[in-house]
Amino acid sequence: MAIRRSIAFVLVVSVIVLTGALVAFVFTDPDRYRPEVIAYLQNKTGKQIQIGRVGGRLFPALSIRVYDLGVKNPTPFPPGYFLTAPTVDAEIDVGALLHQRIAIKSLVLNDPVINVISDPDGLWNFENAAELSSSGQTDREPPPFSLGVISTVEIKGGRLLGSILIEPSDRPGPVVLEVRNISAQLKQVDFDAFTGSVSSPVAEGDFKADSVRFGSIQTTNVSSHLRILTKQVFFTNFSVEAHGGHATGDFAFGLAGPNTTFSTNTRVSGVDMAYLLAQFPEGRGKMTGTMQGNLNVEGEVEHSSNPLGRIHGSGRITVRNGELPTLNQDKNMMKMTRFRIPGATSRPPSSFSSFSADMNLANRRIYSHQINIDFYGIDVECSGSLGVMGGEGMDYKGVASVLNSQGFLTNLEARMSGAKLEKGKLSFPIRVGGTLQNPKLSVVD
Repeated sequence: MAIRRSIAFVLVVSVIVLTGALVAFVFTDPDRYRPEVIAYLQNKTGKQIQIGRVGGRLFPALSIRVYDLGVKNPTPFPPGYFLTAPTVDAEIDVGALLHQRIAIKSLVLNDPVINVISDPDGLWNFENAAELSSSGQTDREPPPFSLGVISTVEIKGGRLLGSILIEPSDRPGPVVLEVRNISAQLKQVDFDAFTGSVSSPVAEGDFKADSVRFGSIQTTNVSSHLRILTKQVFFTNFSVEAHGGHATGDFAFGLAGPNTTFSTNTRVSGVDMAYLLAQFPEGRGKMTGTMQGNLNVEGEVEHSSNPLGRIHGSGRITVRNGELPTLNQDKNMMKMTRFRIPGATSRPPSSFSSFSADMNLANRRIYSHQINIDFYGIDVECSGSLGVMGGEGMDYKGVASVLNSQGFLTNLEARMSGAKLEKGKLSFPIRVGGTLQNPKLSVVD
């Protein structure tokens, strides 16, 4: 009985002490810690920190709220902010508070704007590039709080922007990556690893966003597993909606060198080609139809006005029920419509039921070893390459085969124009030249 009374007494005392500590925390002004919080964060990050006010709450959990947080870009980056957030909520570890220490259990960033910038020398504005002077602080006691590893960090809303500085004057370059309305839950976030220069695990968790734009590619309803290292970021098993269709795969960024590297393997289905190509000035109006396929793309984000100009990759696509509008007025394309299957003669000259091709992107050209196009009874097999810039040339050679047998006069006329007749069926050696803006179809003699 005495033992039970002793235990009860200890519990009662503990509750009184704990309650007293909580009340003392809540009813004393948390904003008095603001100068120490700012000094601590500046020392940890090597950046200028702005905080408007610090408040406290007891329910639903003991927490502090930071208002109007701003983390400025360090030298040599342009004036501006790496991070701004109207409010940041931090849940406090009660056990640490009893030892007169403030330790953060979880962190919530509400509507932050995160602006990451890469310098040509390989620096990032989120790194601790320069330690701030500790003058006048050597005799001070350590601050009564620390970040370290935080169990949970949540991002609610906000935007992420990724851009580059252009050589040689380090002037601001284009925004290569833009993410809107982020929803992320990250576990075991190592604050020290995030601001460090050596690659090590930072955080892992789930990531969602209303939209993501990388270069000219726009996607919506994005979800992915996210793994962050100091010098690498991995989006695995992502799922997105893109240009009327759907895409899945993996995407990775490497941040260690002077240029950011990236790689992706993607499976796409149901993509509207007209909508997709409209995102590229040179591709607008060049093809319609619905695409599916597999794509593997990688490259570097260069410090230039065209940061994605030298990407390379490979893949295979199939486009169904489309057309090549820039060939509709080509005289040779128009002549081929007379060989179509019944019921398809009223379609535009360049319309096709299926278009399949392998693709290899390198040196700003797309190379294809085998392209098969079904122009409703006229099968085309060809190979060649295309310059991805509008003024560069295209060169494809192949054979157009007429599937249905034709009459004597039609065969005779076609043979006089350079066609071959084998087993009662016509075939034409063809070439597509000119440019992407102005292609030319010709029958090779």
